[in-house]
Amino acid sequence: MSATAAIPAGESPTRRAVKRFLRHRLAVFGLVIVVLFVAVALLAPLIAPYDPLQTSWSRIRKPPSWEHWMGTDENGRDVLSRVIWGARASLMAGVISVLGALLIGVPLGLLAGLAGGWTDAIISRVADAMLSVPFLILAIALAAFLGPALENAMLAIAITASPVFVRLARGMALDAKSTDWIEAARALGNPPWRIAFVHVLPNIIPPLLVQASLAIAEAIIAEAALSFLGLGMQPPNPSWGSMLNSSQRFLTQAPWLSIFPGVTIMIVVLAFNLMGDGLRDALDPRAERR
Repeated sequence: MSATAAIPAGESPTRRAVKRFLRHRLAVFGLVIVVLFVAVALLAPLIAPYDPLQTSWSRIRKPPSWEHWMGTDENGRDVLSRVIWGARASLMAGVISVLGALLIGVPLGLLAGLAGGWTDAIISRVADAMLSVPFLILAIALAAFLGPALENAMLAIAITASPVFVRLARGMALDAKSTDWIEAARALGNPPWRIAFVHVLPNIIPPLLVQASLAIAEAIIAEAALSFLGLGMQPPNPSWGSMLNSSQRFLTQAPWLSIFPGVTIMIVVLAFNLMGDGLRDALDPRAERR
């Protein structure tokens, strides 16, 4: 039997991609973990057992117990409740930052790839210069310039992550620029903006989705690092990075203060990476299974 005979006639590309994704067990596992943490973040007011800001001098640095599953911190606050509420800051920072990077990078990349000339040269050189600086170093520098706040940290991460999407959109636009269907669109009198957003953009959405899912994981790590340095979510509001910052003074006396937020960051980042790998395999047109 030929390879094409295994694919039902008339089956849409979306349906085939979903089937390939569901066959990727690690990707499905990552998706389940991501959905679970999103649900935890959205339902934080309902499922958090305690007020994450409520202090108690009678229960300072209590180890994990039936009353406090993840123990309490240096101010007597419930660590589990703070981890649950911290999911909001970390996931919001990851998603919003990447959306901002998409809004910045994709239009610039399409403009560079389709316009060419000096426009392409200027945009490409700026993107290359930003990519030459380590991601986290540039994010820290921008966040320090903008000031300590979660909103400023998200803006810094969005700007820092945008060159990757500029390069990706530019490369895909250059590939599409020389195709017959783009030439036909130009011959029909379509303006450049219509060619970019109607004819080119829909064809580069799959690689953009894959890169976005991987970038969210990187943005979560960046937000945690910025909060750890005091440039993200400001105390006493809970954030996984700020929890790690406050726990460093008690690594030997109360190791649970760093273990639980650290493991949570690791699990979420791993889940997004697994999901991104699965999306890459599922959306790759060359990945048709025999």
